[in-house]
Amino acid sequence: MFDGSNILITGGTGSFGKRFAELVLARYRPNRVIVYSRDELKQFELSQLLDAPQMRWFIGDVRDGARLREAMLGVDYVVHAAALKQVPAAEYNPMECIKTNIHGAENVISAALAAGVKRVIALSTDKAANPVNLYGATKLASDKLFVAANNMVGTRPTRFSVVRYGNVVGSRGSVVPFFRKLIAEGATELPITHEAMTRFMITLEQGVDFVLGAFERMYGGEIFVPRLPSMRMVDLARAMAPDLPHRIIGIRPGEKLHEVMCPADDSHLTLAFDDHFVIKPTIRFAHDVDFARNRLGQKGQPVPQGFEYNSGSNDQWLTADAFLSMAGLVQR
Repeated sequence: MFDGSNILITGGTGSFGKRFAELVLARYRPNRVIVYSRDELKQFELSQLLDAPQMRWFIGDVRDGARLREAMLGVDYVVHAAALKQVPAAEYNPMECIKTNIHGAENVISAALAAGVKRVIALSTDKAANPVNLYGATKLASDKLFVAANNMVGTRPTRFSVVRYGNVVGSRGSVVPFFRKLIAEGATELPITHEAMTRFMITLEQGVDFVLGAFERMYGGEIFVPRLPSMRMVDLARAMAPDLPHRIIGIRPGEKLHEVMCPADDSHLTLAFDDHFVIKPTIRFAHDVDFARNRLGQKGQPVPQGFEYNSGSNDQWLTADAFLSMAGLVQR
């Protein structure tokens, strides 16, 4: 579906945007792949790696609605990956997080509608489910905006959906490169926030694959959630450095002990597919569809009442060897 198409990635110089552009160029024959971001240095550095004639580079911020409308002219598909994502930074700078994650989402929606974009996928996070921090709350608001945007389309072809997933192994700012740095510098211990803390784990390529699949599956209004393995943070640290002791430093501002991707309160809206879940919209659209059968013909079943997809009670767990393979690491 991407051959001959024009694709725009907001926040395209981030870990996800870089890998998304690489895989789209490798697997398809797009007409244009547009990176939209505000950091000129990162764009320059990425342009050296992705030196393809299909690539386009737009300096711009999602807070700037007029610039987004210019960038989306002629675009078929949009991946909205731009966000302020650091939990502690959002707690200390709430208005900045709101401006990017909520007002920016509104600008992406307006620009996509104005340009007649076909399909938009917004990247979300497990922290948007039952949020306890400002980052998660802004992403929940963003999710609601993108779902409700399907009621604004009228006769236009534009459809909006959301993809929600967990920790990306090895992405910038995540625990794996942080631990690798400490180990390389000769650390004598690794800091752990809590002995029982768990997280859903996904690789960058798995995340991109899931988003590409969601473009093909979507009607508009769904929140797509992949089935992922969980891992205890103490097991992750032990896998990376079996001989190093751990120092418990306590949960940081806005952190949870376990993450949730499908809340129990949404169980009446949740459908289980073979490799993912779909959370149906709480509101009805003019383009009423049966979300239990997606565009690829895959069928989902309602989950039991009260079902919660929680990293602490997950039925899939990563072993140390599986994690090291997933992260592309060699055991010490």
